[in-house]
Amino acid sequence: MVMNILRRCAAVLIMSAATASALAAEAPAAKRALTADDIYRMESVSEPRLSPDGQWVAYLVTTSDRDADEIRSAIWMVSWDGKQHVQLTNPSSSVASPRWSPDGRYLAYLAKPADSEQSQVMLLDRRGGEPRALTHVTDDIDSFAWSPDGERMILALEPGDAPAAATPNATGAAAKPPKQPKPIVIDDLHFKEDVSGYLGSGHEQHLFLFELATSKLEPLANDAGFNDVEPAWSPDGRQIAFVRTREKGTDPDGAMDIEIVDARPGAVARRLARPYAPNAQHLAWSPDGKLVAYLQGQEPKYYGYIQDQLVVVAAAGGAPRVLTAQLDRALASYEFSADGTAIMMLIEDDGSMYPARLNLADNTTARLIASPIVVSAIAGAGARLAMVASTDATASEVYALEAGGPRRLTTHGDALLSEVQLGAAEDFRFKSHDGTEVHGLLVKPPGYVAGRKYPAVLWIHGGPNGQDDHSADFDSYQFRRQMLAAHGYVVIGINYRGSSGRGSAFAKAIFADWGHKEVEDLLAGVDAVVALGIADPARLGIGGWSYGGILTDYTIASDQRFKAAFSGAGSGNQLSMYGSDQYIMQYNAELGPPWRNTALWLKVSYPFFHADRIHTPTLFMGGDQDFNVPIAGGEQMYAALHTLGVPTQLVVYPDQHHGIERPSFVKDRFERTAAWFAKYLQPTP
Repeated sequence: MVMNILRRCAAVLIMSAATASALAAEAPAAKRALTADDIYRMESVSEPRLSPDGQWVAYLVTTSDRDADEIRSAIWMVSWDGKQHVQLTNPSSSVASPRWSPDGRYLAYLAKPADSEQSQVMLLDRRGGEPRALTHVTDDIDSFAWSPDGERMILALEPGDAPAAATPNATGAAAKPPKQPKPIVIDDLHFKEDVSGYLGSGHEQHLFLFELATSKLEPLANDAGFNDVEPAWSPDGRQIAFVRTREKGTDPDGAMDIEIVDARPGAVARRLARPYAPNAQHLAWSPDGKLVAYLQGQEPKYYGYIQDQLVVVAAAGGAPRVLTAQLDRALASYEFSADGTAIMMLIEDDGSMYPARLNLADNTTARLIASPIVVSAIAGAGARLAMVASTDATASEVYALEAGGPRRLTTHGDALLSEVQLGAAEDFRFKSHDGTEVHGLLVKPPGYVAGRKYPAVLWIHGGPNGQDDHSADFDSYQFRRQMLAAHGYVVIGINYRGSSGRGSAFAKAIFADWGHKEVEDLLAGVDAVVALGIADPARLGIGGWSYGGILTDYTIASDQRFKAAFSGAGSGNQLSMYGSDQYIMQYNAELGPPWRNTALWLKVSYPFFHADRIHTPTLFMGGDQDFNVPIAGGEQMYAALHTLGVPTQLVVYPDQHHGIERPSFVKDRFERTAAWFAKYLQPTP
């Protein structure tokens, strides 16, 4: 299950009512409902990077190529005044990670050149000309960063398989022989990961210094047996901070080393801190080079409910200082202000994530905007701050964040959204069965008529460390609700206990007790919507992906009210997930090994071991390469219901991981889900 995801920082930002009204006014009148085919027109914006002079924002635009049947990204840039929009690269499946040179003249990024099987660091002069490959490595580039003087880069590389020797073919030209498979030798506890696959020995990630003028590539802190990632240059270019582990990801104790090394070959690294940080780590130097900021998680047993703290430590060494101890909210993107007196960051708070300024003098935070818009990332340069954000009515776009509020710079989603009518999204609150206040979101179908009862679908977010939010971003949970609403459903989203955004205690309420309080909250939320006279109690559906699929299994094994269910990338037999998925360290810390706490493992696996309580027709789906929640989780539940004579179907997407990416499969998922609910929830003609 996806127990801790920053979810590409898909967060929510709240804007003032005046700003929200202004954004809504930009959209022309809606004309039609969304269709699954609209995925080929959706443009998702991400990875903003502000040029050093603050005049341009570079960013990625991701689209679905119908003919190639793949996701492709292109780099764009927009001027700070929003008047100039320039597409810098053609869409490609390999384009990623735009990074400005320190002088702002060049933009580097990752992509596969025509003559390379590996992604290389490409260099593009923003004034014009063709991009050229800076590197010619045979290893996989995990990340890269410019030195402050622009003369070097630091690369994080993982050894790839050695290329096979070419042999002449019938025409005398060199032909590449097929790659010969090799055994995967595994030594670590964390030995598999979705998308990456099996984490075999001999594929450690290391840092290398790359000199642009000579193309010289030299190892830095290249100690055998370690993985070195997330490099960050000191402002003076003399040192590099990085993350070191003995296993890929965190070590068996859940911790990682924060190290500093002189930026020269042969230098010996020194440990600065060893935090427990199961989420993606991020390092940042203060402008004066005296402090290094990093993320610190809670104790390992709360891996699934992580709410990171922001910590700084002196680069020369010393005791770390927690900056957000009193915040009791999760944070995402962060970076130091240009004057070094503050840190700009995103704070997740009850269905939103807003930008805030953390004062380093007293650790107080000041909210920069006050009302609903969804922010995925921020990027600063000097006194300027750019961000990517969306609202209930707009897709992700680039904004300039100014004193008067956010000012939109791009309009990539407007062409599609100007043609379609989205359902209205509304907050609602209710009491769960034990009196706990729970919050949720309703998405009403386009053309909703007050006083009419509609078929309703409870669509459950994943995580559980995540939340429903005010976003119409094309890649968000909320947009999946819009697709269902377009078919005439009231769609219910519940931020059940275990969700983020309501503080640490709310998230940890389900610790080692999965499928209990979450189910109570979900059912109480459905009761509340029925009581409002909006949902028809005779036509209720339920579904979700990842932990949303897991909770679907839990809920239909607990209650008979739902007439149709969809369980995507879920599981009902959690015992079978031990060693099959990528969460062994979480299971050991939270539940204990199955041979030690067998009764607890059986308790949290009740959907499978009590499958005879399920009578809801259920559609199961998943990717056959999913290492996050392996397809076996859905296969077992499908087999159980089929054996019991409950209407069911299993859909397996070939060569797909936890997130379904092939556009034709994404479309198919929307269509099959809608058809399944229509079969059981719509009135008989």
